[in-house]
Amino acid sequence: MNTTKAPQFPPAHPATGSLLGLALGDAMGRPTEFAGISSILASSGPWRQMALPTPAKVTDDTQMTLAVGRALLTAGSGGRPSPIRLERALTTEYVRWYDAPDNNRAPGATCLRACSLLKSGTPWLAATQADSKGCGANMRVAPIGLVPFLGEEEQAGAAQLQSALTHGHPTALAASDLTAHAVRLLSNGANPSLLPHLLRRYARVNRVRYHERWLGALWKRGLGRTPAAFIARGWDEVLAALDRLDAALADPAPEADPCAITGAGWIAEEALATGLLCFLLFPDEPITALRRAACSSGDSDSIACLTGAFAGARHGVTAWPTVWVERIEYRRALLALGAAWDR
Repeated sequence: MNTTKAPQFPPAHPATGSLLGLALGDAMGRPTEFAGISSILASSGPWRQMALPTPAKVTDDTQMTLAVGRALLTAGSGGRPSPIRLERALTTEYVRWYDAPDNNRAPGATCLRACSLLKSGTPWLAATQADSKGCGANMRVAPIGLVPFLGEEEQAGAAQLQSALTHGHPTALAASDLTAHAVRLLSNGANPSLLPHLLRRYARVNRVRYHERWLGALWKRGLGRTPAAFIARGWDEVLAALDRLDAALADPAPEADPCAITGAGWIAEEALATGLLCFLLFPDEPITALRRAACSSGDSDSIACLTGAFAGARHGVTAWPTVWVERIEYRRALLALGAAWDR
């Protein structure tokens, strides 16, 4: 039984809670990715009793989240991060991740191709995989929703830019933007029951808003005839995913495979919707939400990663058992990053 108390709002240390939740979800979902529900249950037992693996190793999802976080600290060291400063910092961190010996966790092909080009000196507008809307962009974007001094335009532009360096599809941009916005809302004390409405409103308001200051001429690599048409295509796919989320919440089925309801999570809008579904099925039970996400038949690590980021942003650092936190890989880096923003 989860004994976590309902949080006081805004939660205590939401940045630390969100980053730890993201990594814990990543570690729980790592062994179950690609497995069917029956196989997961056979190896792990009842899903509500799933334990954190030993050792609690993460995937490229957490590694790249830390890369985005470090880039934000670098780009904002002298003030607010400008597009060019953030682009340079992200490029440095992505290439550093690409070259790291720990980059051996079956990273996505899109990230590998784009980072290889960035390493060679290719400008990001040419390096980005413009046709990819894989979940590799929005699973790493949570830090941008946790930085307290970013304005709305800066948060949206930064969220889309960190995606654009590798995943240039408009749906990847929109899903990343909305993921960061969800984290920001929850860390500021938003009521989870209102979250789908708030996210839908944000998506509609921003549907044709192209952040040219951050994205430059990326739209020319897409199918849209104008910048507005380019980004609207992405927001329309995200809004359709929110439709499926609303339908799932109207008739909740917590014992069912979430991937069978809102999507397997391999693509950006499905990862967002299914991560939100697992969180919103158990908004006051963060550990149960994490277990539900990990016991799923699709991209379990990325789905649980997002679920943990949402739950940790809502509940803060007290959401997670100390014995789990002490075992999670990259614990010191996660705590240091969270502390930088929780201050």
